[in-house]
Amino acid sequence: MRFRPFIAVILFGLTVGAPGLTGTRNAAEFVGSYTWSERGRGFGGFSGLEVWDGGARFLALSDRGGVVEGRLLRVDGAIAGVSALPVHPLHDTKGAPLRRSDTDSEGLARRDDGRIFVSFEGRHRVWVYDGRQSPARPIPQHPDFDGLQPNSGLEALAIDASGALYTLPERSGRKRRPFPVYRYADGAWTQPFDIPRRDEYLPVGADFGPDGRFYLLERHFAGIFGFRNRVRSFAFTDAGAVDERVLLETRSGQHDNLEGLAVWRDTAGDIRLTMISDDNFRPFQRTELVEYRLPADLDAARARR
Repeated sequence: MRFRPFIAVILFGLTVGAPGLTGTRNAAEFVGSYTWSERGRGFGGFSGLEVWDGGARFLALSDRGGVVEGRLLRVDGAIAGVSALPVHPLHDTKGAPLRRSDTDSEGLARRDDGRIFVSFEGRHRVWVYDGRQSPARPIPQHPDFDGLQPNSGLEALAIDASGALYTLPERSGRKRRPFPVYRYADGAWTQPFDIPRRDEYLPVGADFGPDGRFYLLERHFAGIFGFRNRVRSFAFTDAGAVDERVLLETRSGQHDNLEGLAVWRDTAGDIRLTMISDDNFRPFQRTELVEYRLPADLDAARARR
């Protein structure tokens, strides 16, 4: 989601005061945070993230229709640097760079064969790319997509082990209305179940973990106090989204505007939650790569606390 210009003044105040705030109230363990800065054209505004190869490689999606691929350089398992190619513009179905009116790319999912799926808000849709530089191929739309709110559409996108796509809008229309989950499988969209809407958080990123669970990154903008984030996970079954767990909840201003989420397993067997922030292309915000660890035996770890 792109924040309107009038928020810029508020964001400046909260970013100056944010660095001293720390802490979470959950079982996830903080690994580290790295501020990534580049001067290349199109850098910034990252809203989607994929990480693979044991945490060494990544793909990030900008909400202005660009993708960047690179490597995460690590010291003692924590991100200590980034080596990346230039940001490459996504193409339309004819192979031309996207027009500004057709960007606002928000959700990112990557298959093991390298195929890339991107969800857009504004003109709500999902497109698939065979590679970073290939023309787009449209996926048929669900009838609900046309009625989604402007600037609050298909913000999160994830792909499961079977190749099915899952997406949900940033807003459900009412504070007490659950978020509808849409699934694309066998050439058709369905809306098999909902995810409960809790508190003031809104979905901004999603991924399926190596444990098969669906992980949802959510954000709440608390004005001068900054951004708060939460990660919930669910088991998706024929009965719907069950076994809801709150894994991570940050304090206001602890991190920047986290929007992209990648979930993977490290060499120790722990699940990593790697997130990236959208700096809204504002000089007083930052592109932050943030990482948390979930113990390999999370239930046992909870029991010990």
